[in-house]
Amino acid sequence: MDWNLGIVAIVMLTVGLVGQAFEMRKMRLAEEVQHAGSPNPANIFTDKRNFKWYAVIGLGILFWYVAERI
Repeated sequence: MDWNLGIVAIVMLTVGLVGQAFEMRKMRLAEEVQHAGSPNPANIFTDKRNFKWYAVIGLGILFWYVAERI
């Protein structure tokens, strides 16, 4: 296992998951201000602002896989 690539993968996964959580929190709070009801969860996960975090998480998983195979 290549530990340097593994550490990069863990950092990318952590940053991606935490970043997505903060982004979803901002979206949820903005939605509650606009509407009196609760937001639709299906719309939150498919929002275009989340795709950058999905890419970071995906790259982290890919790096982790490559680190395990080296």
